[in-house]
Amino acid sequence: MVEIRYDHDGPFDPPPSVVAIGVFDGVHRGHQAVLSEVVALANERGHTPSVITFSPHPLAVLQPDKKIKLIQTLEQRISALGAVGIERVRVITFDANTAMESPEDFVNRHVVSELHTSGVVIGEDFHFGHNRAGNVTVLRDMGQVHGFSVNPAVIVGGVQRWSSTAIRHALRQGDVDGASEILGRPFVLRGTVVHGDARGRDLGYPTANLACIEGQLIPGIGIYAASVRLPDGHWWPAAVSIGTRPQFYEDGDLLVEVHIPGFAGDLYDAELNVAFLQRLRGEMTFASVEDLVAQIDRDVEQTTEIFKKFSPEAHELLR
Repeated sequence: MVEIRYDHDGPFDPPPSVVAIGVFDGVHRGHQAVLSEVVALANERGHTPSVITFSPHPLAVLQPDKKIKLIQTLEQRISALGAVGIERVRVITFDANTAMESPEDFVNRHVVSELHTSGVVIGEDFHFGHNRAGNVTVLRDMGQVHGFSVNPAVIVGGVQRWSSTAIRHALRQGDVDGASEILGRPFVLRGTVVHGDARGRDLGYPTANLACIEGQLIPGIGIYAASVRLPDGHWWPAAVSIGTRPQFYEDGDLLVEVHIPGFAGDLYDAELNVAFLQRLRGEMTFASVEDLVAQIDRDVEQTTEIFKKFSPEAHELLR
């Protein structure tokens, strides 16, 4: 069970912590390397493995024109942090005041006074505080004064560095395989089922229309083989359409539609987790509705075969 502390929770007096600092959007393989060092050092010292993270994403405040999209909701992020052994998460509201805080004030307020930190583990290129003035050197100088160690974690990656930015780029392109490689697991989109126009039901393929949290990244337009976790915890195969339905509308809204072969229950208002396994094809228009249905037949058949190789138990962070 992860202990979560927000700004509005007020003062608290926890036992000593070993801390990692960062957004950790996606909790990808690079993040996991840093967090494993936090857990190992905390266990060695008998202290609490902890994370200081931020919400909203700092770029949403510092560079709002970029309209950054997140790989995970905050709830997903915290759940993934807990899955890798983090026991305490301090969520700091990132606003204009936070952005102006000096590195020294940030460390004194959160790392020292609040979390009683005995050790900090960060990526070797980590920067924080006003104008990104804080770095490993600043932390080490402060650690000597306040009695905490600083452990820079080596940046890791494959052909390209594992990063949240690289995951976002892959997902925008519909490259869910590339995103999964960096994440170490399939990308999971979370949303709530809302009412649609029943177009899928009319075609013989009813869909759950997913409303996602504003600011969450949605993969590029296309048809995907996926797996969906229902509220009862069971995983089902799912053929997912992300697009504007050009067969029926010239300028339709972007929709996320999830067809679950073999499922016949009522999912309205339910929260679903959709794990993207493979991109099947792009969105297309067809000569007739009959041709569209024939293609959906093939999409669903292919999805069912891909799902047979999917093992959610193999992915501890699949939240």
